[in-house]
Amino acid sequence: MDDDLISLDAGVVTDFDDDYDELAVTDAGPALPEGRYLDRELSWLAFNTRVLELAEDPTLPVLERANFLAIFASNLDEFFMVRVAGLKRRILTDLAVPTNVGRRPTDVLEDISVKAHELQARHAAAYQNLVRPALAEAGIRIVTWDELDEADRENLHTIFSNQIFPVLMPLAVDPAHPFPYISGLSLNLSVRVRNSKTGKEEFARLKVPQVLDRFVRIDVRESVNEVRFITLEDLIANFLQDLFPGMEVVEHHVFRVTRNEDVEIDEDETENLLQALEKELLRRRFGPPIRLEITDDMDPVTLDLIVRELDVTEQEVYRLPSPLDLGGLFDLTKIARPDLKYPKHVPTTAAALLPPEPNAKPDIFKAISRGDILLHHPYESFATSVQAFLEQAAADPNVLAIKQTLYRTSGDSPIVEALIDAAESGKQVLALVEIKARFDEQANISWARKLEKAGVHVVYGLVGLKTHCKLALVIRQEKGRLKSYSHIGTGNYNPKTSRIYEDLGLLTADDQVGKDLTRLFNELSGYAIEKKFKRLLVAPLHLRKGLLKRIATEAENARQGKPSGIRIKVNSMVDEAIIDGLYRASQAGVPIEVWVRGICSLKPGQPGLSETITVRSILGRYLEHSRIFSFVNDGDPQVYIGSADMMHRNLDRRVEALVRLVDPAHLKEVDGLFELAMSEGTASWALDDSGTWTRHEKAADGTPLIDLQDELMTQISRRKRPGTTR
Repeated sequence: MDDDLISLDAGVVTDFDDDYDELAVTDAGPALPEGRYLDRELSWLAFNTRVLELAEDPTLPVLERANFLAIFASNLDEFFMVRVAGLKRRILTDLAVPTNVGRRPTDVLEDISVKAHELQARHAAAYQNLVRPALAEAGIRIVTWDELDEADRENLHTIFSNQIFPVLMPLAVDPAHPFPYISGLSLNLSVRVRNSKTGKEEFARLKVPQVLDRFVRIDVRESVNEVRFITLEDLIANFLQDLFPGMEVVEHHVFRVTRNEDVEIDEDETENLLQALEKELLRRRFGPPIRLEITDDMDPVTLDLIVRELDVTEQEVYRLPSPLDLGGLFDLTKIARPDLKYPKHVPTTAAALLPPEPNAKPDIFKAISRGDILLHHPYESFATSVQAFLEQAAADPNVLAIKQTLYRTSGDSPIVEALIDAAESGKQVLALVEIKARFDEQANISWARKLEKAGVHVVYGLVGLKTHCKLALVIRQEKGRLKSYSHIGTGNYNPKTSRIYEDLGLLTADDQVGKDLTRLFNELSGYAIEKKFKRLLVAPLHLRKGLLKRIATEAENARQGKPSGIRIKVNSMVDEAIIDGLYRASQAGVPIEVWVRGICSLKPGQPGLSETITVRSILGRYLEHSRIFSFVNDGDPQVYIGSADMMHRNLDRRVEALVRLVDPAHLKEVDGLFELAMSEGTASWALDDSGTWTRHEKAADGTPLIDLQDELMTQISRRKRPGTTR
């Protein structure tokens, strides 16, 4: 998941990492009270609860509700694979340092288990009682075998025999066949069979093939108004006799295992990072089990066998109604029923990139030369802005060099192809590929090798740090001198996720930004990030310090009666030093607005500590992913955008970059975003000091509140090309 939880199969990508470091707490001012943070793990579960609330919302299109069910499931899988696995590893290895709220990891693990059991049951009920009936009402029926007549069953037997049976691999368990390895996140059928001759019972495991569609369409008597599906595991279960001829099938049940799939590499001890990572990816498949999901009809004999063989505890067993793994609902969202989805939105080309004359050919470099351009995806097209910028750079004979970071990109990335084209045409091309981007490691290794083969200079960043910043620098020869064109963004160079992730990006020909990026790229391909920059704040050395300094300035301005205010938009707010800085600013009277998508360990509204702090969260059709840091600064606003969340990993163990916006129109646009997001008239979730999120979606008279994303779609689509009246 990016840095980002939503797994969004395009998924919610979440921000998971082990953040139980020694706490970095500011020591300025009097001591702050104990218990001032919210538990980060429970806060993450609260975020996924908000995702579930969208799935439960009857006012949303039903295929979007199914998508939110799938996102919830995918998010929770990653939470277990990384966060829960990390807690367990620390407990087992005696590295169980206190969590961010000072509690023992064993206690937190117990709380997580209670909440996760509750949420998984609620998730299953949302599917069974809300979404599945709503789908059926809309003409998409997910049926069970018992609901089918003979004609349906005969048709499915043909499908099974021709398309499924040849792929299946039943594995017996007996003295000659030990209990098979159960791969993480795979669906499995446990089968108990009885030998008709000896009467002896045997156990077998059958993996449900992940290469086949999870929902099998039933074609008999289909009409234009109705389409029916059966789950693959239900279909297979009813033809087990074909797989075990001469045996009596006594019991069959579905189960699923989640394993620790985090990757650890000691970069100081390895000479070849690519080879070391590939070995670690193989080991990932064999991580210890941390969750066992079973169907609620599983018999005790089968359960005892699986629990014993997988060595899981009672706490780690989740008994749920069929079907398991509702992440499979991503498949259903591909059904061509636009009436059951959000209305289609076609991103517009950013107005500043349109040529002044309607029929003129777009020229990205000329447009950037007119002034800084602030991009807002997916409302504004990634393809006609960032992608076009890099493609034009690759084809332009006046471009001498391209330097870029790649954290996650798509499987058929035009960005990578542009870099390859540039290298093959003789340009100097540097690609900093972060091959340690979690769950994208294998794809990034493949891209790195493809780039190297084309002659691109590929580097992997600095030892011990992930390179998470989103940067591109183009050096172009113009009128006998070199000119820099830069892009600094909040999101990945990924054309696919750019359609569903909300992100900001700055295109600029500012000479100072070009110098900053030139130095930063040189340091990234060298050995260290040491120097300060003019228009950038860069982690790990200067970002936290820079933000704390600006927060302290706001506090001092408030004490002196000068204009003050802080507005922050992030995916996660966890870092104790930043939170304590905000608490102290609030004590000084600074109005503070925090707009957070996921985890928030800050408690707003605490008397004498955080009374001036408001926290909101907005979820919807797009994944809110941009990061913004805005300071009133006595009427001379300082506003930054970039890639960093307020987490230990982002501030201490990653290379992150924020760029300062200077164009008055861009500062006004960011202010407008916050005014809309934090307004009582806009739908959102509000956080209170107990850690409870309350959804506000309707006004007192029952009318729906403004949907921020719908409103931005309308506003941005109305923008006009340069030189015309808005």
